[in-house]
Amino acid sequence: MRLTALRQKNSLILHDADSLSDAPGSHQLSHPVGSRLFSADYWRDKNLIVGEAPGRGSSLFLQALPTEQWVLRHYRRGGLIAKLSEKRYWWTGAERTRAFQELRLTAALFEQSLPVPTPVACCVTRYGMTYEAALITVRISGARALASLLANEEADNALLRQVGSMIKRFHEIGLDHVDLNARNILIDLKERPWLIDLDRCRLRPPGKWQAANLARLSRSMEKFSTKQTMPFIHQGYAKRTETYHESQHTR
Repeated sequence: MRLTALRQKNSLILHDADSLSDAPGSHQLSHPVGSRLFSADYWRDKNLIVGEAPGRGSSLFLQALPTEQWVLRHYRRGGLIAKLSEKRYWWTGAERTRAFQELRLTAALFEQSLPVPTPVACCVTRYGMTYEAALITVRISGARALASLLANEEADNALLRQVGSMIKRFHEIGLDHVDLNARNILIDLKERPWLIDLDRCRLRPPGKWQAANLARLSRSMEKFSTKQTMPFIHQGYAKRTETYHESQHTR
């Protein structure tokens, strides 16, 4: 994966040079498309919006290529501050924008073969001392949110153990997912779990944040299921720990 920055007027685009190119037939970053690639209107005009996900700002599903869909997500504020500005953030430099940080983190995890969406590009558009941003990733084909599976009683104990094992994989490399919830865990058609929405997440040394991640997930799971689910999450998490320590011991 080759992340490259491209400037167009007041926009700065960080993209995977292997996913977005100027080759004929692709969605080009060159003029006149450029930053319009991150606009819902661009895709709507081409009749390529095939759905959207619930949540703040709504992520749009795009039929970007004949055999591949993308997810376009605009950054939106929550809480009381959203009443002042829903989508503007304070400018402190491109590399400190939420979009640049999330794309770079996603790319780093992707390069380690961890189950995250394939990053495509992000765009930061500056307006004086503020900016707006959007992110594009590849949609995980056929995936459904764990929240949906829980609500429909489709998540069995074996799947929950796999989720726990997946979370441990990320904790092993130091990922603090600050919004670990049942909507940010997707299950694909082969019942493999994936982790999405890495906004404001970071890599850090082991600490209390790992338990805080699991506690946040527990509160989320309770919203979608009345059954006991976290014991199986913890079983998968612990099993992964045992396997990890065994492999370390045999090296």
